[in-house]
Amino acid sequence: MDELLARATHGVDLDAPGAFWHVFFNLLNMLPWAAMFWWSLLFVVVGALLGWWRGRLFEGIVWAWLLGPIGWIVVLLRTRPKLPRQPPPLPR
Repeated sequence: MDELLARATHGVDLDAPGAFWHVFFNLLNMLPWAAMFWWSLLFVVVGALLGWWRGRLFEGIVWAWLLGPIGWIVVLLRTRPKLPRQPPPLPR
């Protein structure tokens, strides 16, 4: 934990008015952005597949994009949309 704090506060004057933003941007620079992008893309693709399978493609994409794998559970627990009832065909 001390190493993480040292990396986050490296080159920051903690008494300066903008110290929070410097620490915040140092923390953002430590995140693995490429890995986060590819994992998010994978979550959305799986969510799209699950949504397509359940008849809710757009919902699958949105839930997976917002919640990741938890969005998959949301899509799977929702009921399938019911088709509108059609009257029977008229006899000839």
